[in-house]
Amino acid sequence: MTGMVTKLAVLASLSLALAAAARGGAPVDVAIATSAGTIVVRLDTAHAPLTAQNFLHYVDLATYNGTSFYRTVRRASEPQSKIEVIQGGLNPQTANPMIHPIPLEPTGKTGLHNVDGAISMARTADPNSASTEFFICIGDNRFLDGGGPTGAGYAAFGRVVRGADVVRRIQRSPAKGQSLEPPIRILSMKRLR
Repeated sequence: MTGMVTKLAVLASLSLALAAAARGGAPVDVAIATSAGTIVVRLDTAHAPLTAQNFLHYVDLATYNGTSFYRTVRRASEPQSKIEVIQGGLNPQTANPMIHPIPLEPTGKTGLHNVDGAISMARTADPNSASTEFFICIGDNRFLDGGGPTGAGYAAFGRVVRGADVVRRIQRSPAKGQSLEPPIRILSMKRLR
């Protein structure tokens, strides 16, 4: 019964997201307060309603409070890498019945791209597996868009509007391979508007 209630809640959330898209949803700013400083991202609820509403769902439940940015990818230490990002979320994602993957909103449909400052959803090899993990692009990572070498691509759903210096500070933090050591704590996330 609990599984059915949870699925109904997810469907209701998806319906709200689609309704917001039909209305041309207003952008929503979210402050990500970290132990390295604050990043403000502006979520594009009009073009990526499902992905933005999914992220806001976890922000509003305070799910991200006390989590971390735990991954950095930088070309300086990994010249073979094609991407530069910082990644955060629950890591590792526990088996939580309240967390459900969402369908991919491809960049070809949304018109949003994985460029410098974009916030996008991380996922597994399954394009429809994004749930709570996200990353922020550093530099142009458009090959992460749909139709490129990553296949379906990764859903961009907003961009950094303040704190780009904090993003770069996190990326340059001490790391072992791609794991930040220690991880950069996410103290809180909250809507600003």
